[in-house]
Amino acid sequence: MKHCIIVIWAGVLFLFPALASAAASSHVSLDLTHHWVGFVALAIFVVAYTLVIFEEQLHMRKSKPVLLAAGLIWILIAFVYSGQSDHHSAEEAIRHNFLEYAELFFFLLVAMTYINAMLERGVFDSLRDWLVLKGFSYKSLFWLTGFLAFFISPVADNLTTALIMCAVIMAVGKDKPQFIAIGCVNIVVAANAGGAFSPFGDITTLMVWQKGIIEFFTFFNLLLPSLVNFVIPAAIMHLALPSGQPAVVEDEPEQMKTGGLVIVGLFILTIVTAVCFHNFLHLPPVFGMMTGLAYLKLFGYYLRKKGRSQFDHSDMPTNHKIEDDFDIFDKIAKAEWDTLFFFYGVILAVGGLGFIGYLGMTSAFMYGELGPTTANILVGVMSAIVDNIPVMFAVLTMNPAMNETQWLLVTLTAGVGGSLLSIGSAAGVALMGQARGFYTFFSHLKWTPAIALGYGASIWVHFLINS
Repeated sequence: MKHCIIVIWAGVLFLFPALASAAASSHVSLDLTHHWVGFVALAIFVVAYTLVIFEEQLHMRKSKPVLLAAGLIWILIAFVYSGQSDHHSAEEAIRHNFLEYAELFFFLLVAMTYINAMLERGVFDSLRDWLVLKGFSYKSLFWLTGFLAFFISPVADNLTTALIMCAVIMAVGKDKPQFIAIGCVNIVVAANAGGAFSPFGDITTLMVWQKGIIEFFTFFNLLLPSLVNFVIPAAIMHLALPSGQPAVVEDEPEQMKTGGLVIVGLFILTIVTAVCFHNFLHLPPVFGMMTGLAYLKLFGYYLRKKGRSQFDHSDMPTNHKIEDDFDIFDKIAKAEWDTLFFFYGVILAVGGLGFIGYLGMTSAFMYGELGPTTANILVGVMSAIVDNIPVMFAVLTMNPAMNETQWLLVTLTAGVGGSLLSIGSAAGVALMGQARGFYTFFSHLKWTPAIALGYGASIWVHFLINS
């Protein structure tokens, strides 16, 4: 299986179109696909991404190999262009790719900071405890956690949403391993489906929105196809659920800390601000997100000043006097830095391969001979095997001639295709660790036919209502 993944990933490199960064340059890029530099660059990337695939086995964070790969690939490119006395083409291309990353970085940093602030205030813990203490049946909890994952992930990210819902499943299903396994599959499918119809639900949808290809409210045309993608496999899995209800948990629920709900409101206001920056001021939405970060920073200042007078509540980032002290810099520091640096490595490395010319070798075949519909459906299937971020980034930067229906299709398939396998999404990989021994690759694979049925049905519904 592992060797199969490596071979397929190598194939993905040839099946995806060239990046448009070189096209934005005033210089003509060299075709290095048959040059030794091109071969070495491709080998570097394949080795690096193989290490990413085996992150769990190697216990090495995924950002490390791709960061090194990105640097080495651009060193090779710069070496060749310098030999041609061209000192500007590579520079312009890498600057273009870096700007793409910078916008994504700051956007995600703000979103992650808000999520960390809500976690620290106990917002999600309160939701979890409410579900656990209500005494729902197994079947009710299955659908509740699924629908909550579906509707929370468009605002939060699908990874955080999946982890929270999995905590509920683990707490109430400890005596029913079968329920935990099926519940985790349902959560992964629901979180990925929910993230597909919102610019904030997944990295791929965020990239599509920031690129300006699809308007903010147009994403919601995917609501019904995404719902179908979740409901059909859930209805099939429902038949295998145990009857009855779990024993009532008597633990005292955790109390939400002061300001938890206010931070939820500020996050919604931040999203509105980002949308307004993009739709009305025609500014990149990342600037709206950074403005929204100021809302949280100012409210954090208020929370610190509101504390007991005998403690020092300075606004300096290094003062930590009491356990309930709210420090905004703590929330920023706890962002998923490994993920953010992984995005840097992927975007710069894929951008380098595109500049070399490898990814453009078969673009005419993918979107010409096969046609955009087949190509975009294959994008989703490939997303189940490799990360959907480099796949979507390659499609975006090539910018094939497609209408809105096709762009919505590739957004949908890239978002929900990862549900076909447990390793196809960050939510699936995380839950394999959180529910270790209960939710595994093969427990998910057992339901892949049902998930594939939902995948196909969601595509059919999309064409039915959006074409």
